[in-house]
Amino acid sequence: MPKRKKVLFITPYPEGEAPSPRFRFEQYFKVLQSNQIDYVVQSFLTLSNWRIFYQPGNALKKAMALLQGYCRRVVGLIAVLQADFVFIHREASPVGPPIFEWVIAKLLKKRVIYDFDDALWLSDRKDESLIIRVSKWRGKISSICKWSFRISCGNAYLCDFARQFNQAVTLNPTTIDTNRHHHLLNSGKGNSREIIIGWTGSHSTLKYFEQLEPVLRKIEIRFPMVSFLIIANKPPNTALKRLTYIPWSERTEIEDLSRIDIGVMPLPDDEWSKGKCGFKILQYMALGIPSVSSSVGVNSSIVQNGDNGFMANSEQDWIELLGKLIADSKLRQEIGVKGRETVVSRYSVSSNTPTFLSLFE
Repeated sequence: MPKRKKVLFITPYPEGEAPSPRFRFEQYFKVLQSNQIDYVVQSFLTLSNWRIFYQPGNALKKAMALLQGYCRRVVGLIAVLQADFVFIHREASPVGPPIFEWVIAKLLKKRVIYDFDDALWLSDRKDESLIIRVSKWRGKISSICKWSFRISCGNAYLCDFARQFNQAVTLNPTTIDTNRHHHLLNSGKGNSREIIIGWTGSHSTLKYFEQLEPVLRKIEIRFPMVSFLIIANKPPNTALKRLTYIPWSERTEIEDLSRIDIGVMPLPDDEWSKGKCGFKILQYMALGIPSVSSSVGVNSSIVQNGDNGFMANSEQDWIELLGKLIADSKLRQEIGVKGRETVVSRYSVSSNTPTFLSLFE
């Protein structure tokens, strides 16, 4: 019998709490075990620290959370010694230089698999202060790429960046478990029922939804049967009158998403957005929900416009395409079916398992 491999997953977030690790590697844990690979997860933040770290205020508690995180990383080096591979998701610590990555790759000579699903060398904040820019130390991304045994990127744009520093790059898309998780399909509600336009995401991406508000206000006036649903970890700042906010919960996530009739994913056309991996669209599509999204970055690779979803380039596009889906229940159902087929064949855990396992060869 072949020897079982050992993988240490190093992540900023507690297990099961953040979308990025949940859908990039946590849902493959059973696959690893069935393929003779054992794993251990080390998060920088504890669960309690995670729940305060990205909230406003609490400066002293956040400083203590950082200190505890660094202590956890130092103690965690013991587990590094026992690992065959060290899978680093995004970064070992949220601020400062890549000290731990250097120690693991260069000093301890471990095979690092570096995984990222955003353009982490950039910022999406135009008004970012010098202190934040220095503390984030975004130049570390290129260094970690150079030191890595293999790099796992969520889309082609990220792969192109990584290949400037290392040729061992694997396109490993963010995927959906269509068998055990995203399986409660939208049934295509009848013509007379309320139609819900929905968005899901985190506090950091709410600003993109809020930028779509001028379009949605016109939709709200034109279509009295339409209402809006936001599923997030923070309420939106919006003047929409028929809007419901549901705090995100892993326990009710799929049930909440399945209330949506039309999903939206607006994005600005900038370099940061090109690093996005289309996760919102994939969630909608996996549940048979037709979507309208900005024609930016990987969205154009996932969506075949008019077949498994719609792409918008202007405010007028958004209004016309949403209006088209609102008016035609059969079209919503047809687009939803095609979207589900796309995810199952190209962006599901089952279809991507060979690619994920190849990282550990």
